[in-house]
Amino acid sequence: MVTMNVSLPDALKQFVDEQVSERGFGTTSEYVRDLIRYDRDRSRLRERILASADAEFSQPMDAAYFAGLRRSIEAAAEDAAPA
Repeated sequence: MVTMNVSLPDALKQFVDEQVSERGFGTTSEYVRDLIRYDRDRSRLRERILASADAEFSQPMDAAYFAGLRRSIEAAAEDAAPA
């Protein structure tokens, strides 16, 4: 693992310390890694959304399309529900 040093003004350092304590992180490093992972995941999601906006769909996204999508989701939820 690589070490990075980050300089923060006192107010931001206090905020980080509060977040570590309130949100159950063991260390400041865990908190910062969590923030970086969140930002990475958000960036990937944004890329996927933008890519899908340019994609051509094989069927129109009308009421029937969304009704079928709802049925698929409901069926998956029923399959995943405990017996």
